[in-house]
Amino acid sequence: MPDKQIVPADQLLPNRLFVIPTMGKPVFPGIFTPMMIESEQDIAVIDQSLSENSLIGLLRIKDEENEAPSVDDLHRVGTVGKIVKKINLPDGGINVFISTLKRFKVKKYLSEKTPYLAAVDYLDDENVDTIEVKALTRSIISEMKQLSEDNPLFSEEMRLSMVNIDQPGKIADFFSSILNIDRDDQQKILETLDVQKRLESVLVYIKKEQELMKIQRKIQNQINEKIEKNQREYFLKEELKAIKQELGMPVDAKSGEYLRFSEAIEKFSFTGEIKEQVEQELEKFKLMDPNSSEFVVTRNYLDTIVSLPWHAPEPEEYDMKEAAAILDRDHYGLEDVKERILEYLAVRKLKKDNKGSIICLVGAPGVGKTSIGKSIASALNKEFFRFSVGGMRDEAEIKGHRRTYVGAMPGKVIQGLKIVKTSNPVFMIDEIDKMGASYQGDPSSALLEVLDPEQNIAFRDHYLDLPFDISNILFIATANTLDTIPRPLLDRMEIIRLSGYIEKEKTTIAKKYLIPKSIQKTGLKRKDVKYSAKALSAIAVNYAREAGMRNYEKALDKIHRKIARKVVLEKEKAPFQIEPENLEEYLGKPVFREDEVKVVSQPGTAIGLAWTNFGGDTLFIEAINVPGKEGIKLTGQMGKVMQESAGIAYTYVRHIARKYGVSADYFSQNMIHLHIPEGATPKDGPSAGITMASALLSLATGKMLRKKLAMTGEMSLIGKVLPIGGLKEKTIAARRAGIKTILIPKANERDLAEIPDHIKKGISFHPVETMEEVIEKIF
Repeated sequence: MPDKQIVPADQLLPNRLFVIPTMGKPVFPGIFTPMMIESEQDIAVIDQSLSENSLIGLLRIKDEENEAPSVDDLHRVGTVGKIVKKINLPDGGINVFISTLKRFKVKKYLSEKTPYLAAVDYLDDENVDTIEVKALTRSIISEMKQLSEDNPLFSEEMRLSMVNIDQPGKIADFFSSILNIDRDDQQKILETLDVQKRLESVLVYIKKEQELMKIQRKIQNQINEKIEKNQREYFLKEELKAIKQELGMPVDAKSGEYLRFSEAIEKFSFTGEIKEQVEQELEKFKLMDPNSSEFVVTRNYLDTIVSLPWHAPEPEEYDMKEAAAILDRDHYGLEDVKERILEYLAVRKLKKDNKGSIICLVGAPGVGKTSIGKSIASALNKEFFRFSVGGMRDEAEIKGHRRTYVGAMPGKVIQGLKIVKTSNPVFMIDEIDKMGASYQGDPSSALLEVLDPEQNIAFRDHYLDLPFDISNILFIATANTLDTIPRPLLDRMEIIRLSGYIEKEKTTIAKKYLIPKSIQKTGLKRKDVKYSAKALSAIAVNYAREAGMRNYEKALDKIHRKIARKVVLEKEKAPFQIEPENLEEYLGKPVFREDEVKVVSQPGTAIGLAWTNFGGDTLFIEAINVPGKEGIKLTGQMGKVMQESAGIAYTYVRHIARKYGVSADYFSQNMIHLHIPEGATPKDGPSAGITMASALLSLATGKMLRKKLAMTGEMSLIGKVLPIGGLKEKTIAARRAGIKTILIPKANERDLAEIPDHIKKGISFHPVETMEEVIEKIF
């Protein structure tokens, strides 16, 4: 059997290569390298290469910002490598291990679209066996050994590789790949075939690295000297303190204050700017005459500093089941809100990070925004601090006054931290939608820094004038509406909406929470007053129809006060039974009568649904015609947006009127008057568009709309029905008003899933896309 001839690997390399573009540093020959590949096109190239000869060409992209490189964007010189192993990754990508063999240069591309196929020439090292090359090789290995001993980043494997490589060209390639060299310079080294020139280039970069190491060592020595000096000062100060204590030197009031401040400041272990500023103030305080006006200012300033919680907060410890139980204990219903809060707490627990989003609770008055904030603090076992910014017009209330002013004080945030004495409390900023602005500043702009997790790690109060980390505070803001909150401030907060309550929810809340609380407040006993279920429903329907629970609670307080009077003055005996029949005795005539429920009674009337600061509400729209000059008159305190909606509705109805049997001259011979009752209440927004159009069409055709039907939706000039907000609140209002059918925009159909079934029960929803669909359903 004849002997097989051994052929070197580089003689078996094909003249055609599949090429994949690479980013980052170029890969040098003789290196075993892993590569992560995510592009489907590159994965296909790898698979094709593996099916043929497992060889692949690696060419670096010239401009790495180019996301879709063509063949013209690739360098002409690269490295051919053999794919040793391929690992499929769970995300669909692959990890390949490539053993690089030799340089190559692209002669021409046989395929200029992916997969790239190129005709190549393989490049050999030139000028290899000269005395200069040997000398340079020895010099490089010597310099590199010295560098590797000083630099712990060079591993033992690298040092072994340095000893084992015998070819000068490969030595230059290996060092080029591990040194911190710019990518374009590495590409130039890759393209250098003359080994002497290549070694000279690498030697220059080694020298630069050595210079860098020298500077690094110099800086390290300077830092060590400073640390030693600080330690020496510390020991001397400790000795001096011990000597003073042994001597029993007398301490006056000022010295006592100084001692208290200095001990507290030492415990905080301040650094940098804070340490410098505080020590300056402390020394100034020590030298001051107690009778000078500056003495009190400096004393109060230092007192504020030592009263603040500068230490890092303790890790949060709370039980999620207990947190859920606390929320259920304090609040009935609001399942979506509780769920969102528990999600937020779960993220904090998993992340082990106090920093996070700022919550903003939005809802009508009396729905429980402030009490939810207290429950969150209770669930987290944290201190709770509340301050209201309603009507605030001075930014100094948030960021404090400068110390130069007489009676200067820190802002509310620093004051709150001083009171709670912990750096990670729960802060409630109430009525954030009611801030004002004046010549004294804009407090909403001052809140931008407070509520930004990126900025509040170094919050500067004007009074303190030191960076203080308030990022560990959990901020909870409350608002009745988002309309008046500036957009940049709104972007910093995570909005959680609290909808109003329906009759059934109100009666349950009254039984569980309000009646026991009100009875205790008036000094009665629980068994002294008994309510029937019908009586509780009658209070909700006739005396407290708003979205929240405040008026309901006031009604209960009024009943219990009258009962207390009967017990004390008239000596009547308990228990007192409250029924619908005797409610008038305690609460007077009903505030809301049954005949006040809005009903469509003649052509030209329609019921819309609106969202206000007080929750959802029904909107009654009336239209009549007056013979005479054509036009439309709008009354009922409509805002600009609503007036525009009325104009669009009027134009649209005129446009389609002939189709529905309206005479051609009806609008030219009649002035239309459109009115929304409760004229003292301002109204605005586009969501009454289809309602106004329906009322106008009803008037023009003389047909009455269906009873117990309400609608909401913005209308475009060509009759498209556009989406609206606040569908849940509007549905609750419709339920309170006895509405059975609601027309909603098709785009809001997804919002129905967020409305609980007990609110939707008994109401049929009809999604509509055009005004024609609305007209089909209203008559």
